[in-house]
Amino acid sequence: MKIAVFPGSFDPFTLGHLEILKSALKIFDKVIVAIGHNASKKGFFPTEIKEQIVRDAVRDIPNVEVCTFTGLTVDLCIEKGAEFIVRGMRTTTDFELEKAIAQANKRMKPSILSVFIPSSHEYAFISSTVVRDVLVNGGNADAFIPKNVDIQKYLKMR
Repeated sequence: MKIAVFPGSFDPFTLGHLEILKSALKIFDKVIVAIGHNASKKGFFPTEIKEQIVRDAVRDIPNVEVCTFTGLTVDLCIEKGAEFIVRGMRTTTDFELEKAIAQANKRMKPSILSVFIPSSHEYAFISSTVVRDVLVNGGNADAFIPKNVDIQKYLKMR
């Protein structure tokens, strides 16, 4: 069974993330959406809410697991039996950063392979940063968020 970890802060999970996940499921038997928690950073949404947003977004998609984690992604891969890390890329700037991270991961755990999946033009402009900016300023972010997610409900909970 080919298992991949799709790590990120997912603050919040967007249609761009969903597109990358669906593409990954064409390659892998199971994809684990792993929401990283960094205690030194304050996210827009608390980790528990980010996890519920992702669960809402993927609830009708088979072969997806959702978890939260702290520490290194390669350690999570070992724990979950995953041999692949999926990373989405929107721009060439994303590629340079992701390449450096992939090389570090490869040095730490040579058996884990990073797989880059480019976003389509339709979603390349959507980032969590853009969505947060829309939300903070009272805009309607529904066009950027998966349909199963009631983002207004989660805004009230934060």
